[in-house]
Amino acid sequence: MIVILKFLHIAAISIWTAGLISLPSLYVQRAHVKSNDSLYRMQRMVRFAYVAIISPAAFIAVSSGIALSFLREVFAPWFSWKLGFVALLAMFHVFSGLVIIRLFREGEIYPPWRFLLATASCCAVVTAILFLVLAKEAPGFSLPRILGEPGGLKRLLDPINPWATP
Repeated sequence: MIVILKFLHIAAISIWTAGLISLPSLYVQRAHVKSNDSLYRMQRMVRFAYVAIISPAAFIAVSSGIALSFLREVFAPWFSWKLGFVALLAMFHVFSGLVIIRLFREGEIYPPWRFLLATASCCAVVTAILFLVLAKEAPGFSLPRILGEPGGLKRLLDPINPWATP
C-alpha cells in the first residue's frame, strides 16, 4: 500500500512541478501571437494544461502526501521545512491561475523578465524540496522563536498590519 501511494505521490509531484515550471514559457509566447484564432487556440491549450492536468496532479500530490505522512508518521524538523516549501509551490500554482485569467485579455503580455523570475524561483523551490526529502536533514538555522508560539505570527505582524483584525 505504501509503495503504491509513494509511486502515485512521486508521479503527481513530477507532473505538477513540470507543469508549473513550463507554464511561464507558454505565457511569454503570448506576445508573439497575432491572430485571434491563434490566441484562442493558445488560451485553450494553456487553460487545458492548468485545469485538466496540472491542478489534478497538484491535488493528488498533496492528498497522497498527507496520506503518506499519516502512514509513515513523519514528524521531523526536515518535514516541517518541506511543508513550508510545498506551501510556496502551492502559491506558485495559485499565481499561475491568476496569470492565466489576466494574460489573455486584450493587449496583455507576459514580460521575459517575469518568465525568468518565475521559472528560476519555481526551480529553486522544487530543488529545495528534493534536497530536504533526499537528505532528510533540516537546515542548520531555525526560525525566530516567536513563530513557534501560539499567536506568535499575529503578535509579530500586528505593528505592520494596516487592516484591523478581530
